[in-house]
Amino acid sequence: MHRRALTPIWLARPSRFAEVQPRGGRIGAALLALLLVLATLLVYASPAPPVASGRPENRADDRADVVLYETIVANVRAGRDYYLAAADAQRAGGYPLRPFVTVRLPTLARVQAALPPLATPILLYLLCAAVAAAWGFRLRTAFARTPPRVIALALLAGGLMVFVQPDLAAFHEIWAGLFVALSLGLWRPDRWLPSVAFGLAAVLIRETAGLYLAIMAGCALVEGRRRETAGWLVAIAILAAVLVLHAHAVAQVVRPLDPASPGWSDRLGIGLFIRALVALTALDLAPLWLAAPLVGLSLFGWAAWRDLLAMRVLATMLAYAMLLGLFARPDTFYWAMLIAPLSLVGLAFALDGGRDLLAAAFDTRRITVTRVVR
Repeated sequence: MHRRALTPIWLARPSRFAEVQPRGGRIGAALLALLLVLATLLVYASPAPPVASGRPENRADDRADVVLYETIVANVRAGRDYYLAAADAQRAGGYPLRPFVTVRLPTLARVQAALPPLATPILLYLLCAAVAAAWGFRLRTAFARTPPRVIALALLAGGLMVFVQPDLAAFHEIWAGLFVALSLGLWRPDRWLPSVAFGLAAVLIRETAGLYLAIMAGCALVEGRRRETAGWLVAIAILAAVLVLHAHAVAQVVRPLDPASPGWSDRLGIGLFIRALVALTALDLAPLWLAAPLVGLSLFGWAAWRDLLAMRVLATMLAYAMLLGLFARPDTFYWAMLIAPLSLVGLAFALDGGRDLLAAAFDTRRITVTRVVR
């Protein structure tokens, strides 16, 4: 016997857990509680990302990476070759030049150098507006009424907190993260080409967005969408070709005594992923003991939304959680920018999902069969 789905609170249709049976509800509720507890405990066991001092005299140190990228853009605008400009700037700043991925792809610097300085913040705001518009349209069908839609968009704004700061416009993850969010917002089962195009734009700015392409290709393959799978694989092939050319170009400017990266195998765990999202979103305004479980609750919310897109967002979030947990260092927490824009929106779906799990867990109804004797 199946449980009758409860009327949704916010969602336009019942959550993924609306028809779960009591035993499954108890297991799900226990796993959710465990997720929230672990998120809180793990975040305190992880080192904190570096924090800017905020003092004017330390501005150069606080913004060292941004200053590096701004210097490269200025030199390219003045007519220098990108790879020579990048090598000299990284060498002067004590940055590693080996392996080749320590030098960013030239796409963003060349585009910004070709445009007047005022155009860059304008384009940044337009891209943020495009992300908000795409997800505003997408979320309109997810919720039954206007108030939860407004709340979901407010949560999206909370995830875009660092993305609307024009003084960070030279940071590659800013643009790549927005393109990933736009790619997901535009994805439809019957209209995936724009999603592939913006996903490709993301990886041509920051190659670590290649993990997103792989996730989308894997989802399309599992769902039996062969043409879409081919589209994502073509984007991955283009990225591979670009990286080969990039590696060759970097090799031409690297000197034998140039320093190498300390590596990316710190294995700091999921706590760093949570701390990174807290630092990069509006959760930074909340105490850590509250912000950490909210990250876990948002992941649960994406699992609760009964939609193929939700599964793709969740898979992307979990993949980058693993990436940061296994390979990131405290000073590379900014990798989480690739998923930060959507990291809080899941909270809007968590209300229905949590209610449905708890309702199933505490459902004590029994079926009683009475035989009538005549």
